[in-house]
Amino acid sequence: MFVKRLGIDPHANGAQSAGCQGCPDIWELDNGDFAIIGLDLSELISKLPPSANCGPDERMVRVPRNVLVAAKRDIPDHV
Repeated sequence: MFVKRLGIDPHANGAQSAGCQGCPDIWELDNGDFAIIGLDLSELISKLPPSANCGPDERMVRVPRNVLVAAKRDIPDHV
């Protein structure tokens, strides 16, 4: 299911997350989709622009800029 991490390991070089919990992360799945680990921002769904919404089985998460920028080199340029 999980094929590879995009970007760097959030625990590289002994780094620890706040409260020793999980860290934001991006993973490529075996079907080509991506799994995102981030802080749940679902309480902000009501503030989305009218053209955006989350379905009942979706959640909105925050991914820190540095995590997405570090993953950029691993994100394919094509579909």
